[in-house]
Amino acid sequence: MKAIFIDCNQQLEPIYRHVLKPDDPPIVVNTAPFERHELPRVLDGYAICLDDHSYLPTDLVAQCKALRHVVFLGTGAASYMDVAALKDLGVTVHTIKGYGDTAVAEHTVALMWSAARDVARMDRAVRGGIWQPLEGVQLTGKTLGIIGLGGIGREVARIAAGMGMNVIAWNRTQLSDSPVPLVDIDTLLASADVLSLHLVLNDETRGFLDAAHLRRVKPGAILVNTARGALVDEGGLMQALDNGTLRHAALDVFHAEPLRSDHPLTRRDDVTLSAHAAFRTPEASMTLLRRAIDIVRKIVA
Repeated sequence: MKAIFIDCNQQLEPIYRHVLKPDDPPIVVNTAPFERHELPRVLDGYAICLDDHSYLPTDLVAQCKALRHVVFLGTGAASYMDVAALKDLGVTVHTIKGYGDTAVAEHTVALMWSAARDVARMDRAVRGGIWQPLEGVQLTGKTLGIIGLGGIGREVARIAAGMGMNVIAWNRTQLSDSPVPLVDIDTLLASADVLSLHLVLNDETRGFLDAAHLRRVKPGAILVNTARGALVDEGGLMQALDNGTLRHAALDVFHAEPLRSDHPLTRRDDVTLSAHAAFRTPEASMTLLRRAIDIVRKIVA
């Protein structure tokens, strides 16, 4: 079965070469950019596709007659393809969990601090010749509400507790081993000074943090999202920022990526943005790519 890594970038290629073993199955590495409509050409003749973060529209995948497996480099395949529709076409989507819990958690905390102290806003101002010290929020003693207490959520809880924050959480399913107090979602929204999203995106969680939920948020709260953009209703988010329900939003993920430079979020001083980079560390990438190659190995075997 022929395999291709369709969107290996310059950052990932040396890491991929580093983790490759002599007895690994052959995988063609494509580093050349391609337009979305060119997908059938790129995948022509390949049964296995490693996908970093390229969109795989169902109508185009349907034209890839040899394709049987997609190995998505991460957990959020649903943001880039219709997993159920691909299954109907005979294409199995494999995802990879737990490879970057610490990396994402550390980025989450970095965004939290940046939002609390307006770091990015002051950086832009200083570079533009404006010296305007801004008053921030002290996080020690504040309450962090974690929505989704999986591997990443637990790591965020650990770090935040070490920073002196009070941590509470809500999870979609019951947990018998929660490291922090579990509360219902309304209690969490009303109590948390900082909200951090760590849900998996699926049909049940899409748009989870909608306008109704956002109206129940503690006034002046900070929202951090390093999970998936589609978990948050964008219109509700803008409204919550406009009326002051949210003091600040720190976002690493968006409904459509890359984020357009003219998107309304890019024009707001009360929003801190990063480029879906929370999981991007050499340590996490090595684990991720090694696991992806091992999945290909099992498929071929």
